[in-house]
Amino acid sequence: MNIQFILNVALSLIFIYLILSLLASEIQELISTVLQWRAEHLRKSIEILLGGDVDKLEEARVIQLTNQIYDNPLIQSINQQAKGFFETLPRRATWIVGAIYRFCKKARPGTRRSETIFGNRKHTGPSYIPADIFATTLMDTLQIPILIQKLTEFRLEKFENERLIEIRDILFKLQERGSDNTEFIQFFNTMYQDFTEMHKEFERIIWDFQQNKATLPITINSMAKSLDKYIESFESNLPKDEFFAKSLRQLKFIRKDIFDDADRAILLGGLRPSLQEVVQSINTSSAVYREIESAIKDKDSATYQKFQELINILPSSVTKNLNVWAKRAQAKTKTSEEGINILRQEIESVFNNSMERASGVYKRNAKGVTILIGFVIAVTANVDTFHIVNRLSKDSQLRDTIISNVEQFLIQNSQKSDTDLDKLRNQANQVLKDTSLPIGWTNANLEQQIGWTTLQHRVFPQTKLVRAIPGWIVSGFAIAMGAPFWFDVLGKIMNVRNAGKPPKKG
Repeated sequence: MNIQFILNVALSLIFIYLILSLLASEIQELISTVLQWRAEHLRKSIEILLGGDVDKLEEARVIQLTNQIYDNPLIQSINQQAKGFFETLPRRATWIVGAIYRFCKKARPGTRRSETIFGNRKHTGPSYIPADIFATTLMDTLQIPILIQKLTEFRLEKFENERLIEIRDILFKLQERGSDNTEFIQFFNTMYQDFTEMHKEFERIIWDFQQNKATLPITINSMAKSLDKYIESFESNLPKDEFFAKSLRQLKFIRKDIFDDADRAILLGGLRPSLQEVVQSINTSSAVYREIESAIKDKDSATYQKFQELINILPSSVTKNLNVWAKRAQAKTKTSEEGINILRQEIESVFNNSMERASGVYKRNAKGVTILIGFVIAVTANVDTFHIVNRLSKDSQLRDTIISNVEQFLIQNSQKSDTDLDKLRNQANQVLKDTSLPIGWTNANLEQQIGWTTLQHRVFPQTKLVRAIPGWIVSGFAIAMGAPFWFDVLGKIMNVRNAGKPPKKG
């Protein structure tokens, strides 16, 4: 028994494993497509990312939040489907199979039996979501940009009221001072009328900010210009009295101390909420939440309703995760505008890391399914490794036929850097048509394996078939190794056999 003989037997056996591995991968791909294992695994991985290890009540909230994420147009645009009855008919058949499969599974907390894993009676979901789309969708679902805008608006209104109260108090003191003097009363009436106009102008400026027509610094500077006009009118109509002159100095002090530097006014007024404050706004026990709740005076408003809906479904685990992500983002930025982008990047990074772990879990689960499929193929196709080796070692014609097919097979694929499983599968099917492999439950193979055929009028030798079980087990594990593995091994052993690479075609 020389080396060439051993290599030929090994090559023939590996080629058989390769063909059966291609069949196993095709079966697994069909099952995963029909049952949507990838999409389901992605959905559950997102739920784990959001909720982690939570109780049943929290799990129901995580599922509800994930449903909202999947309802986002950005996510729906990823999962494009064919339109029309006949075009979707094959897909409807897979939906029915998948629905039966999931109906047999235990219902999840907070869901109805009629609901699918993808929520809201959806039959399908995306198998892949880019990190940037997930981050944007999550922030939109949690209304992070809206919360920042609303919190800024509430604080800007508070800032406006505090400044107006300071100026109004100065006017009321003037009224008390000059209640018996006609000139003073006329001056007060003029200034109070100007104050009313300034108040209206402040309201208009804040309205422009609320409508996103002006940035926060522009808003503060516009309020400063309005105050400048008021001070100018105050000074031009000022009576010759020290008390009134003192009031003018107080107005100028307010102008200089508060409005002289827009960035300083924004900082001192807390007009730009930090990311930490924004995250705290969805925590019902925080002071920021109470600030927002008290600021929304109209409890029936759309903003309040939307805010309450978010609070009601938001799991505490998500709030905790957001706190961690916000702390990382806050350390890298000074403004809420920059913070939103950095927070989005943090969420993208966390999502990518989570998907890497989820991919590893899916591959391990898929490997277990592949092993099971390998065993099923080994038994149903009667792939007994020890019987195959015995046939190959004794039947030189069979061995030479397989080796010839192996050589042609490798020549056709020698110029490809990546393994094309579809092409390999087509070529393998052609080999199966041309070659009678020592597998299956045919009379010819059974006669060689256990010395029995269906034509014989005697009892099936079950004791002899038991001896095939170890061979089936070996074959099952070998098939589970996968076609790419056996294709690489096949090429390496052929190089050793030929002492070089197979010649290139043409």
